[in-house]
Formats: sequence, C-alpha cells, structure tokens
Amino acid sequence: MLNRRAALMLLCGSVVVPKVAFAATPREILWDELLPPGLPYAQIIGEGDIDVANDTWNPIYDANAVKLNEALDGAYIKMPGFIIPFEVSAKGVTNFMLVPYVGACIHTPPPPANQLVMVKTVQPWPSDQLWDPVWVTGTLRTQLQSTNLGQTGYSLTADEMEVYVW
Repeated sequence: MLNRRAALMLLCGSVVVPKVAFAATPREILWDELLPPGLPYAQIIGEGDIDVANDTWNPIYDANAVKLNEALDGAYIKMPGFIIPFEVSAKGVTNFMLVPYVGACIHTPPPPANQLVMVKTVQPWPSDQLWDPVWVTGTLRTQLQSTNLGQTGYSLTADEMEVYVW
C-alpha cells in the first residue's frame, strides 16, 4: 500500500514526464507560418521602384511586412533555410541570418522582416557548408532587429543544425 508521500511523488512524476517529452520534440514549420494567421504572403509586399541602372526591383514594404506570428514566440521549432553569415571564424559560423531562398539579402532586395530570422548557435556551423540548405532547431522569438542587410522579425537560439536533404 502506498503512503501519501509516495502517492504524491508518483502523481507529480506522471505529470512532469509528458511535458518534458513534449518539449524535446520541435514543431516543424515552414516560412509561410512566420506570417500571422490570415495574412496572405501577397499582402506583405507593397509597391516598388525599378532601379534601371542596377537592373533591380526595390520593394516598398507596408505595415504587413513587420507583422509577426506572435503564437510562435517561445516555440521550440525546426525550420529549413539558407545561411547569410555575420561572423565566420576558422571553426565556422555562429551568428547568421536564416533566409528562405539562396541569395536573399545579397543579390536581391531583402525579404520583409517577417521572412528573416537572426540565428545564434553555440556549436559553429562549418564554413565549407555555408551554401547548403539547413534545418535549424531551437527556440524562436518574435523580435524586430535592424541589420546592415535588412530588418529581421525573429531571432532563434539554435540547439541543433543539420543539412537539409530534399
């Protein structure tokens, strides 16, 4: 027969274990989930200007470009993307922008803030794999930040990274 203390410990253990197991499984998301529910991708880009001399289009973003999906704040997620490094050392990159497609922010105008994620990782990602698509797993935060490449809407502390396999 169980005494009250043993029964209480057993009950507490059964309540805590499912939460720990659930927290260890990241929610896999895609880029369109960074938009607030009900906001179509087509409504985040306003008009734009064509720069004929440089053969580029410069989008003019409206207020929808900085609207974030607040339901993702603090979520443990896994998402694919490409790396735009900010700090590269001999060991690799630990501070970078995760972008939805190759060349975003470098060869084209930057995507809107709600389509850019600042990432910090303790374990450096090898510098010889900077052009590979990656999966990044970690805790996502809604946080507008300005960088020299564009404004970002999210930040993520990466626990794990791996090459994205099609």
